[in-house]
Amino acid sequence: MEAFNNNEHPHRRYNPLTDEWILVSPHRSKRPWQGQNESVSENTLPEYDPECYLCAENKRSNGIQNENYSDTYVFENDFAALLQEEVRDEMPQSDLFQFKPERGINKVICFSPKHNLTLPEMEVEAIKKIIDTWKTEYIELGSKDFINYVQIFENKGSVMGCSNPHPHGQIWAQSSLPTQVEKTQKSLKKYYEKHKRSLLKDYVEQELQKKERIVSENQHFVILVPFWATWPYETLIVSKRHFGNLTQMTEEEMLAFAEIIKTITVKYDNLFKTSFPYSSGIHQTPTDNEEHPEWHFHMHFYPPLLRSATVKKFMVGYEMMGEAQRDISPEKSAEILRGLPDVHYKKD
Repeated sequence: MEAFNNNEHPHRRYNPLTDEWILVSPHRSKRPWQGQNESVSENTLPEYDPECYLCAENKRSNGIQNENYSDTYVFENDFAALLQEEVRDEMPQSDLFQFKPERGINKVICFSPKHNLTLPEMEVEAIKKIIDTWKTEYIELGSKDFINYVQIFENKGSVMGCSNPHPHGQIWAQSSLPTQVEKTQKSLKKYYEKHKRSLLKDYVEQELQKKERIVSENQHFVILVPFWATWPYETLIVSKRHFGNLTQMTEEEMLAFAEIIKTITVKYDNLFKTSFPYSSGIHQTPTDNEEHPEWHFHMHFYPPLLRSATVKKFMVGYEMMGEAQRDISPEKSAEILRGLPDVHYKKD
């Protein structure tokens, strides 16, 4: 019988954060590709676009004029998915038909007034200002009595559904825990109650010993390809120290967080010599006024590209009907990312 090779043989891996399994089929990465190819924009964006509704001093679709901002700029989303108004819930409920009104606030954060300046091309100090803004918004939104979770995220690139190339992120703050956050909280809490330790701290310490999936690290943060990664070049930023949210970071840790964000986004761009698309988001303590010693600060990056700048991973068929599946081992992805330069390819 042939010996198992995790870079050759199909196998399943467990995700302790969501209590789910994923199928890994590394041998499939050798198959020829005749599927859809994404178009890659070769257009060089200007620093300022008079037609962009996110650029400084331009008018948005609702007629409101943006401020003449110089670093980050925050405003309430003009097409919010959630509304603040409270409504009465008088509809009949049953086991099979359940619903409840959801209140919330949606905000947009412009990272820079420069229309063409993405995170990997920003200076660390500029990324630190974005983190400062995230912290301010987390505190302000989380202090509202009807907000129990603050989700900070970024969709980068049209392939990820981003409707405007101006570098920006979003915040969706709401009265319920979103499904993925609730799954994560249950897993973190179960582990903490059993071991009296942070699941992610234990995980990171073991990953640092193995060194198989580490992409980069600094004094305070680790960037790695999770053992259970679903997307081809998915990564996870985890704090080395156990704390739950942005408010508990020291200034030194916030700067280190900015540095590690720049590191991974530069490596992403360098991978296929393109402005690399992804969805990223921070998972941190709920704002429900309860103690959450189980929570450990982390940030996910989910990029869709698989083989090149034009070939992406599709979640269809088996992934929709069965379970998540990937075609390259997490160890191989980490090796590839780890070997990429830390200097952006445009500066070579």
